[in-house]
Amino acid sequence: MSLCAECFHQGEHAGHDYNMFRSQAGGACDCGDSNVMREAGFCKRHRIKSNSNVPCVPKDLLMMSELVLPQFIFSLIQHLREGYNEPALDLPSEKDLHKILQVLEPHVSFLEDLTKMGGAMRSVLTQVLTSQQFYKDLSSGVGENACAKTSHEKYLIALKGSGLAFPEDKLACGMQEQGAGTSTSAVQGLAGATATSGQGNSSDEEDQDGSQGVGKRKRVKLSSTTKDQSIMDVLKHKCFLEELLFWTIKYEFPQKMVTFLLNMLPDQDYKIAFTKTFVQHYAFIMKTLKKSHESDTMSNRIVHISVQLFSNEELARQVTEECQLLDIMVTVLLYMMESCLIKSELQDEENSLHVVVNCGEALLKNNTYWPLVSDFINILSHQSVAKKFLEDHGLLVTWMNFVSFFQGMNLNKRELNEHVEFESQTYYAAFAAELEACAQPMWGLLSHCKVRETQEYTRNVVRYCLEALQDWFDAINFVDEPAPNQVTFHLPLHRYFAMFLSKAVKCQELDLDTILPDQEMLMKLMIHPLQIQASLSEIHSNMWVRNGLQIKGQAMTYVQSHFCNSMIDPDIYLLQVCASRLDPDYFISSVFERFKVVDLLTMASQHQNTVLDSEHERSMLEGALTFLVLLLSLRLHLGMTDDEILRAEMVAQLCMNDRTHSSLLDLISLDGIIPGSLSFESVLSAVADFKAPVFEPGGSMQQGMYTPKAEVWDKEFDPVMVILRTVYRRDVQSAMDRYTAFLKQSSKFPGNPWPPYKKRTPLHPSYKGLVKLLHCKTLHIVLFTLLYKILMDHQNLSEHVLCMVLYLIELGLENSPEQESDEEESAGGQERCHDSWFPGSNLVSNMRHFINYVRVRVPETAPEVKREPPASTSSDSLTSSQSSRRKSLQRENSGTAQVFSLVAERRKKFQEIINRNSSEANQVVRPKTSMKWSAPGATPQLTTAILEVKESILSLLIKLHHKLSGKQNSYYPPWLDDVDVLIHPEIPRYSHGDGMTAVERILLKAAIQSRLNKRIIEEICRKVTPPVPPKKISSAEKKTLDKEERRQKARERQQKLLAEFASRQKSFMETAMDVESPDADIAMEIATSEQQVSEAIYDCVICGQSGPSTEDRPTGLVVLLQASSVLGQCRNSTEPKKLPTTEEEQIYPWDTCAALHDVRLTTLQRYFKDSSCLQAVSIGWEGGVYVQTCGHTLHIDCHKSYMESLRNDQVLQGFSVDKGEFTCPLCRQFANSVLPCYPGNNVERSLWQSHSNKCLRDLVQEVEDLQEQLGTFPSETNLSKEMESVMKDIKSTTQKKYTDYSKSPGSPDNDFLFMYSVARTNLELELVHRGGNLCSGGASTAGKRSCLNQLFHVLAMHMRLYSIDSAYNPWRKLTQLMQDKNSELISEELPEVPVLYRDVSSLLLIQILTMPQPLHKVMFLPYLQKVALNRNFCCGLTALSVSSAFSPHQSAYSVKIQELSKNYYVLLLKGKVSFVNPDSVECYLQQFCLPFLRITSLLQHHLFGGDLPSCQEDEEFTVLASCLGLLPSFQSSHQFTSASCLDWPVPAFDMISQWCSELASFADRHPDQVKALLIQEPKWDLPRLLQLPENYNTIFQYYHRKTCTVCTKVPKDPAVCLVCGTFVCLKGLCCKQQSYCECVLHSQNCGAGTGIFLLINASVIIIIRGHRFCLWGSVYLDAHGEEDRDLRRGKPLYICKERYKVLEQQWVSHTFDHINKRWGPHYNGL
Repeated sequence: MSLCAECFHQGEHAGHDYNMFRSQAGGACDCGDSNVMREAGFCKRHRIKSNSNVPCVPKDLLMMSELVLPQFIFSLIQHLREGYNEPALDLPSEKDLHKILQVLEPHVSFLEDLTKMGGAMRSVLTQVLTSQQFYKDLSSGVGENACAKTSHEKYLIALKGSGLAFPEDKLACGMQEQGAGTSTSAVQGLAGATATSGQGNSSDEEDQDGSQGVGKRKRVKLSSTTKDQSIMDVLKHKCFLEELLFWTIKYEFPQKMVTFLLNMLPDQDYKIAFTKTFVQHYAFIMKTLKKSHESDTMSNRIVHISVQLFSNEELARQVTEECQLLDIMVTVLLYMMESCLIKSELQDEENSLHVVVNCGEALLKNNTYWPLVSDFINILSHQSVAKKFLEDHGLLVTWMNFVSFFQGMNLNKRELNEHVEFESQTYYAAFAAELEACAQPMWGLLSHCKVRETQEYTRNVVRYCLEALQDWFDAINFVDEPAPNQVTFHLPLHRYFAMFLSKAVKCQELDLDTILPDQEMLMKLMIHPLQIQASLSEIHSNMWVRNGLQIKGQAMTYVQSHFCNSMIDPDIYLLQVCASRLDPDYFISSVFERFKVVDLLTMASQHQNTVLDSEHERSMLEGALTFLVLLLSLRLHLGMTDDEILRAEMVAQLCMNDRTHSSLLDLISLDGIIPGSLSFESVLSAVADFKAPVFEPGGSMQQGMYTPKAEVWDKEFDPVMVILRTVYRRDVQSAMDRYTAFLKQSSKFPGNPWPPYKKRTPLHPSYKGLVKLLHCKTLHIVLFTLLYKILMDHQNLSEHVLCMVLYLIELGLENSPEQESDEEESAGGQERCHDSWFPGSNLVSNMRHFINYVRVRVPETAPEVKREPPASTSSDSLTSSQSSRRKSLQRENSGTAQVFSLVAERRKKFQEIINRNSSEANQVVRPKTSMKWSAPGATPQLTTAILEVKESILSLLIKLHHKLSGKQNSYYPPWLDDVDVLIHPEIPRYSHGDGMTAVERILLKAAIQSRLNKRIIEEICRKVTPPVPPKKISSAEKKTLDKEERRQKARERQQKLLAEFASRQKSFMETAMDVESPDADIAMEIATSEQQVSEAIYDCVICGQSGPSTEDRPTGLVVLLQASSVLGQCRNSTEPKKLPTTEEEQIYPWDTCAALHDVRLTTLQRYFKDSSCLQAVSIGWEGGVYVQTCGHTLHIDCHKSYMESLRNDQVLQGFSVDKGEFTCPLCRQFANSVLPCYPGNNVERSLWQSHSNKCLRDLVQEVEDLQEQLGTFPSETNLSKEMESVMKDIKSTTQKKYTDYSKSPGSPDNDFLFMYSVARTNLELELVHRGGNLCSGGASTAGKRSCLNQLFHVLAMHMRLYSIDSAYNPWRKLTQLMQDKNSELISEELPEVPVLYRDVSSLLLIQILTMPQPLHKVMFLPYLQKVALNRNFCCGLTALSVSSAFSPHQSAYSVKIQELSKNYYVLLLKGKVSFVNPDSVECYLQQFCLPFLRITSLLQHHLFGGDLPSCQEDEEFTVLASCLGLLPSFQSSHQFTSASCLDWPVPAFDMISQWCSELASFADRHPDQVKALLIQEPKWDLPRLLQLPENYNTIFQYYHRKTCTVCTKVPKDPAVCLVCGTFVCLKGLCCKQQSYCECVLHSQNCGAGTGIFLLINASVIIIIRGHRFCLWGSVYLDAHGEEDRDLRRGKPLYICKERYKVLEQQWVSHTFDHINKRWGPHYNGL
């Protein structure tokens, strides 16, 4: 159904599960139409029944429209007529059509607007469009107007090809279709049948297209009810609507026209008229679709219309009755497929009369038929329409004829010599065609055959299906043997037959035998499905390897979840039906013959297989046995209820892997199970537990998963179902691994278990015959032979073979026909059955039957025919002399079983049945030329030998137990100790285990079923009991023991290797990753024995050498440099901003940290000297450079050669080597530069708290002297070159606009500002990573990955190249009293920035980075800090007093500031102020100084080592102050005041007065700016992404139709930035600027190269990082914890807060590059 957004949101959807697909093409809302949806589902508006007395629209209101509209619509049609030119040579002039449509766009838009005016206008439009009179008057073409005439002629030419038959092809006898490239088979018959009743099915006609010999084919009569000839005729239009639709089709469904036609649908009269017109044009639609070059787009638009028309059952029924809709659809489909038929090469290539579709044709490859099939499936979903179809015999015959076109298509021929040159990819077209054109209509019909009353329908379908099958067998000349080395996976007729049989038994209570054909037909029916099963095994055995990968693709598609219900399941069911009705010995023989393993089933140790290479024997034998297990175990169509099937399917899928809810729905495509239905959800909750979605550290997003419950593994795990449903063999192994893990975890079984045996659902009585297969001699002989061969270690046998053999024996014991009488004397059986292996057919009794000798055919080289007996001959030895054999043969002639020839047996059976059933005398079996079977004894090198066996199945099983356990006498009958075992056999200890458990379980079951078996088992155990001395161990056993010993040793070796590998891995993880170990300091080893600190040693991860970093051969840290605007996104509000979802909500970036710092710098530059301003602030809040490292080091020369090797590497990398990008050679973390390590020890480790004897004044002087050394260039060394190089990298990391703030471009002040700001950015970002404070303490959050120390050396080296004019040195201003320079200033020159306006952290960084590196005298730092803190403290006081004073007049500012110095002095001496509460002042000052203390503490931590102490938030100031050595030691915390941290180099009063006087002079000139510049905002909240709404639909509804602010269009791919909320066009060429698309441009402006965008139409987040991008995933998940990328599933989505937190964390910590792996270049195109 289709609903408008308004009706949907006003409806009640609580607790509903729905899929929403958002259409762009408009249409009619079905809300309020009770034919389409239940009234309970109507929205609030439509639920209220409108009164019938709605007032009529006044006539004069509509008069104008009634006059104008006919003329307007006619003019539109005139344009369409004139614009159309019949395309020459079948090439549509698309450009011309496009031009016409562009011209007509305003016309159609006008009509579209009219439809939106409401019901009154729509009824006028309907009247005009459907009126025959208007049309007749206006469009006949008769009249004076020459233009009208030509347009009318064009219209008539266009009409010519509109029927299925062209008018010139009409013949006297009727119509015949001779279209180019089409065959004249069935459609001619259809045409004839519809045209004249006399045509009938009398003659066959050869194909007129000489290129394809399609052969002869029966004519098909359409049902007699089809009197309507219009489908064949040229269209005749009677009203505007009909011609308008005609031109819409001709112009290939332009979107605007489609929208207009659909928007009219709410008018009921129009809806009926339009539906009939659509049906009338159906054949023409198909013809146009076939020719179209844009068939995909056209298909979607056709379905968009038809789904709205045919979803309404009442309407569908009406047009079926009045317009022969079913006949038209079937005929059109048949006609469509006729155009691509070729001769079938299946079976008899030369004489085959069968035709199949050619899968290489565009029609099939491009799914062009899809819209027509989709409509057919849609109308068959209505019961009334489906019943008409099932009752109409003519239609059924035609439909079966259509289905037979797909029977045997895409034939594969096995390549035996050379690999196929060209691998055809047509197979997917074939599978899609069978599924969509055959299987889906079949499921549609089956859904109406669920009750007993519908028996007749099933009988009809089965009858015509069998007729079609018989015709097919005749057409391909099939007798009894399939052609060798051929396989087709497409047998839709077989599958129709199978599924209707299944439905008949399951739902309609029909007697199966009344609808089954005779035995001969059943034998034919089973051949091709069986051939597919054998071919599957051949393909998996690599026998079809020369056919290329596509044959494997076919084998996998055949069992894949979307196809299995319509392919392998019906095939296996059909084989089960055949097996239950045919002779079991014949069936079993056929299976082994088809799998080509008959020659392998010999008791001899050697054999010759004439049809199979020995390398394929094992897997083919495994295949045959697995197929038998599937055939005998599966109950999907043999008695299981729908809920049981659903449960079994679900368990099988969950056992292979944990699954998401949507993948489960996708994998379990059961007929009759509605996705999200109650049964699905209840079964799911019964068998599985939900695992909530998590985010893995590797960056992969986990979805919400379902995992099987423990009791499911314990009781319901069914390996047979898993084997049936696996596409990849590895899935079976995965299920077994998970099963093993469960058993170990729950301590049920410690070793490697075998697949468990699961009890089967009882068989439906109709299929009881299937059990006969388990109780036939042929199978017992095979089982006996295989057990014997496994025991004797013959080649080509595996554990899997044994597992399947035991499974079959157990199945036989579970399904024994009836309890045998124990009185029956089993010994007498040997005398009675002279020449056979077993006395009867019951497995229970055959198990104990001893076989003494077997006559075998063996090659002369075999050990069985050795001339001389070996030295020691034991009774159970394989070899004995010929003579002793002859004697034994004469003596025990009666007990010798003949060699069993499966082939001969099968041939005999088949001949008997053929002769019995065939009434025709000439029916003979064709001579067997195709198969290479040779009769026994035909080849001279084979000879007969008699093999002494003397074993029964029971004895073989017991010996097998001994062999598996590796011990003699390992089996002891459990009932001898505990008789209860026989009464209560369901013992848990037997349900899970290995081969020994399976053998024990079988022997127990055999003993329970028969007392004789129990007795014989006890006897065998007693016989074998005497212990065997070790020296007499036979060679075979010795071999086994040796093998076991070798295995044990190999296992031990493996364990040792694994343990070694694990320990290596652990040590690597400890060094490479972040393992919390406080001592582990990479590349920094402290020699504890020595007092002085040794030089730092670095390990190069490329050459592996260790050593110090030197001037000549420097070592560097692997680093990633990236521009960052994260700091700039800090806001001063704790409440995060929300993403706007209404027009009222908007985000303005005025309160961000970046914006405020920008304003401050601009204001300073307006009033003060530029060079002074550039030292008074820090930049880098936007576009700052952040440096991070993985902690690994390498020699810089090694790195250069590594980069060279990456450049020459041809492998496509996810990074750009030319831009210097690479991955760390050790940990593969992304990087783009190397930061040189300064020689010497990394960190000054001596205790930095030690007090100096020097007074503060001397130290101040020392600093000044050192600063005068600035401007000296370092000596040219490799190290300095590398430092210069990395500085260039740092500068080029960010854009020029983020580094150039000076008024004079290229000023050195810019570089100076940029360099110390890099240090500031990295310190501030580390503070953010720590949560905005240092309360947590400890080492850096990145632990040993910090590279700030090395970065400081690089920055310091470059900053020391710039000399600071001593007159303007900020150090002096901070530490000395100066003369008032401002008075001497020339009036034009701007003053310097007052000390109290300067950013204190910047001052500190300038001082530290301009000092000689490394800072040898540690005591310098505390004094630098103290001097800076004095300034910061005063600034805080000034700000406080200015902001707390009552707003004075401007002239009073200077007075106020003069007063301040006195207040300061009072405060410093007495620690309190009179005009405000001292506590609040203290609190304010501490908060004001804290950011500075934090930065200083981090600086000290990185430069001088030592961990930061952890503390409570309220103690942070005190702890940091004492950590920095600012607190006098006698100060106790409770009487602490921040003033006590200060220390003045000159009298405090003088210094403060000097600073205040600077402000006073500025206040005189610009009183309005004093306060704005002084009061800074010290408290910033941490950077956050925008807060998103709970429901995704809120975002979608607002943004998906929102217009772009740049181009004012609705973007095709809208996106929104999650950092600032900007709405952008993804990939929009409309908003491109200088070759940059809008998203890339925005990422540079908003995030300095990093952008986080939510794609509105896909619900996923895309990350742009520089020149690369990646899909991050979605933060919106459905109710089951799953993403819905591209909104394909249409589920309601809700925010996942955990994922959003992870996204935010990655943004803040700059780890997108490391965590997300799938990056690609965007070429500025996003």
